[in-house]
Amino acid sequence: MKVGVLTLGCKVNLYESEYVIHLLKEKGYEIKDFSDFCDVYIINTCTVTNTSDTKSRKMIHRAIRQNPNACVVAMGCFIEANKDYREDGLDIVIGTKDKSNIVNILDEWFKKRKEIRKLYGKDDKNDFEDMYIDNFSKRTRAFVKIQDGCENYCSYCIIPYVRGKCRSKDPNKVISEITSLVNNGYQEIVLTGIHTGNYGVDLDITFAELLQKIVKIPGLKRLRISSIEPIEITDEVLEVLKNTNIIVDHLHIPLQAGSDEILKLMNRKYDLTEYKNIIKKIRKIRPNISISTDIIVGFPNESESLFEETIKTVKEIGFSKIHVFPYSKRKNTEAANMENQVKEEEKKRRAHKLIEVSKDLENNYMNKFIGTEMEVLIENYKESYSYGHTSNFLHVKIKGEFKSNTFITVKLKEINYPYIIGEVIE
Repeated sequence: MKVGVLTLGCKVNLYESEYVIHLLKEKGYEIKDFSDFCDVYIINTCTVTNTSDTKSRKMIHRAIRQNPNACVVAMGCFIEANKDYREDGLDIVIGTKDKSNIVNILDEWFKKRKEIRKLYGKDDKNDFEDMYIDNFSKRTRAFVKIQDGCENYCSYCIIPYVRGKCRSKDPNKVISEITSLVNNGYQEIVLTGIHTGNYGVDLDITFAELLQKIVKIPGLKRLRISSIEPIEITDEVLEVLKNTNIIVDHLHIPLQAGSDEILKLMNRKYDLTEYKNIIKKIRKIRPNISISTDIIVGFPNESESLFEETIKTVKEIGFSKIHVFPYSKRKNTEAANMENQVKEEEKKRRAHKLIEVSKDLENNYMNKFIGTEMEVLIENYKESYSYGHTSNFLHVKIKGEFKSNTFITVKLKEINYPYIIGEVIE
């Protein structure tokens, strides 16, 4: 049978979808493009914003239209946040638990041809759902999910309610999985989780101790951390960063707002002084490191002057890239009930302005490396150019075809935003 799998949202979802694909292949299913006419469609949904919800619904509807006789499966965060969601033609709904049981669930549906709903209460998601991948289809970088759940309860965020409490993957299993991926030729491993830096809070190990173990894996060339909260960049983590070049020269550290007033309303666990001090510590160890961030604009009570304070803050810190999100009102969160909600058109205006600031900061950061020589991990080839990333996440475009998953040393010649043109050094 033919299966189309579509993934929305974060890198954790990408990892979980890859595991689902792995299980289906083992069972003999043929994996096809989601746009193809298939017997089964699986949508791994997202609910982080209203736009994510809309896209999740749209993709479910699309699958039902493409083949009304297909078995249509919706799983993940959107389903968990909307437990009563139903659609004619939607056959299986799975929350954020039981994705690893997809084969048995499909077997059950094909026997009975009746709707299946696998949803649980918040306290039923207390165990880490083990998944193990030793090969990724169509990817140069391999993701490894080491953690699930979040207990920060930022006032704008629905994710703690849909992903449950923090739980971590057994460190021996993490090491085993990464070792297998490295032995299978992967040059770069990306650690991912819902709250990655909180790894080990439920085990007798810290995130820093896990990093120390990982960087010793023979043959591992690059280790990337998908995202880490500022308060989790401890002195121990900094010490690992200082003593190894396996961890890449890029960290994604969410700031979310550039004013203490909004950070407090967001229930973030730091203020601007603490955040800036952490950045200074990192740059003392790695002066040329790329630091990207997330910013939410138009949060309730964000005045024009507070927004301008965010603009000033991000320029002062000098991020290499900003992921900009207009505030999205999520039901059942504290922020949804706050007064002084910002109008949608104003959110869009602020988002557009901050995106322009981000582009300037990106160009400033890229300019620092023009004329230097750097290693690029080749990822793909398209229309006479090869594309890849440096350790510090510069996206490089190189004339000619070079084998994916190999390192090429290039001289960085000029900016062709969002790329830097690289020239191969013979």
